[in-house]
Amino acid sequence: MRELIAHVQFRGTIRERSVEPMLRLLRAVRDRPRIRGLLFDISSGGGAAVPSMDLYLAVKRVDQVKPVVATIGSVGASGAYMAALGARRVFAYPDSVVGSIGVVSPHFAVKGLLDKLGVDVELIHQGRHKDAYQGIRPLTPEEREKSLKVTEDDYRNFVELVARERHKNVDQILPLATGEVWSGLGAASLGLVDALGDREMALEELSRMTGVPARKVVRLEPPRPWLERFFSTGFSAMGSSVRSGITDAMEDLAYEGLLRPGR
Repeated sequence: MRELIAHVQFRGTIRERSVEPMLRLLRAVRDRPRIRGLLFDISSGGGAAVPSMDLYLAVKRVDQVKPVVATIGSVGASGAYMAALGARRVFAYPDSVVGSIGVVSPHFAVKGLLDKLGVDVELIHQGRHKDAYQGIRPLTPEEREKSLKVTEDDYRNFVELVARERHKNVDQILPLATGEVWSGLGAASLGLVDALGDREMALEELSRMTGVPARKVVRLEPPRPWLERFFSTGFSAMGSSVRSGITDAMEDLAYEGLLRPGR
């Protein structure tokens, strides 16, 4: 049986729709005996909390069976940095953007704008705070405090995860968990990544761990959704950003249709 090293790449925002195919691919990598190691190549500014945790756990589960080396490209921030921590070793370029250990929960309230436009919005709701997060009105002090408590829990979990994976105490990570970012060089000096180098150097490290020659690497990608395949062939003249936007919009409409109550 010819042994191989898998190279899996993740780019873009971490959200449920982009992560689900990657989770299936990582499970396949974990379960294939001929694949002896994984190069997890990520470049992302992060995204939603739960998909980021899912991606971290998927990488971690592969590493429990076979070695995983993560390499951070241009940026490995927030949830992307969390995902990379599932690997046994983390590489970054000297100029990579690394870190952003923190939690943000934006709340947009458009009531002031609607008032200027003369638009009245009335939300019929049950439950005292049910209308709090509809983006219409500002939060009350009570609602803001409750939201802050949720972000505090998420923040504590993130900090504890970083401390555990970087083999440090929480007190050592807290001064670094300010939401700011560092260059790869700075992250290495702070112990947030293991080494500086490109993908070839990370692959050589993985080769030493597995005993599989670095040239025996196979690039694996999740299968593309059918809408993306359709637009890539049927509308090849369109700009990629336009195709992506149309695809996302159509998929959103499809999902909303599935979730709409029957009549």
